Amino acid sequence: MMNFPYEVPESKKIRLIVNTDACNEADDQYAIAHALLTPRFRIAGLIGAHFGTRSATSMEDSYAEIQKMLKIMQMEQQVGVYKGAEAALPDEVTALPSQGSELIIREAMKDDPAPLFVIFLGPLTDMASAYLQEPQIAGRLTAVWIGGGVYPEGSDEFNLGNDIAAANVVFRSPIPLWQVPKNVYSMIRVSLAELAVKVMPHGELGAYLFQQLVEFNMKWGDKPSWPKGEIWMLGDSPAVSLLLDDHAFEYDLREAPYILPNMRYEFGHSGRDIRVYRYVDARFTLEDLYAKLELFHRYNKLNA
Repeated sequence: MMNFPYEVPESKKIRLIVNTDACNEADDQYAIAHALLTPRFRIAGLIGAHFGTRSATSMEDSYAEIQKMLKIMQMEQQVGVYKGAEAALPDEVTALPSQGSELIIREAMKDDPAPLFVIFLGPLTDMASAYLQEPQIAGRLTAVWIGGGVYPEGSDEFNLGNDIAAANVVFRSPIPLWQVPKNVYSMIRVSLAELAVKVMPHGELGAYLFQQLVEFNMKWGDKPSWPKGEIWMLGDSPAVSLLLDDHAFEYDLREAPYILPNMRYEFGHSGRDIRVYRYVDARFTLEDLYAKLELFHRYNKLNA
């Protein structure tokens, strides 16, 4: 791990598991790099998640992409990579055990004073499975999820649509949950020109982050509404920046809804509240990412 020009007090550090559908599109890679370059985090592992029907081997694709990222960053020997469930839960009572769910259980049940957070950049399948396998983990971690439609009605949303049953398991559980719905994660807008200046010049990692996004942008260029051509949303990045500063005045405690098959929210079932964000600071999120990429590149040049 690189040396930063500052230190983080041990008492401020947290344990972190990153659950990511890393090969789904092009923004997970930015959140993965951001998490790995954040000295406040003690990374307990990265889990490859499925992403529905976009690929018949989606979980394996995500697992391979995480390994590729670690190789580029020369961190293969420092962080463990685990396979999550291959598909969505069949219902709200049946777990799909995996290396990923076992990692969550194992880390949650450790006798460690550092708080444990698990961030989900795709579906909640592995969190739901871990809870169904071992309900005692509920009070021993906090889940942060990038997903779900706009409150109060709810709406179509990709991560939610890939496992509605898992979302209902987690929403109805006692697991502390921070939700970043799509109207909020969409606030992290960037232009390709901005990424060309702020990301691409920073070594092999910066070049890869930029190029894989540009390639995906061209690959999906014939889609009518998304992508838009010259901009992107780094929608997974709030899962990292909210663990640096939790934006204490920018969320509401809301009743956890039950999510219907059409992804609309129905209230009056859960009897518990979750933290739902209404805003995330894009400047803070992006500038912290850009600074860490630059520091990482400088460190690599000094140690080449």
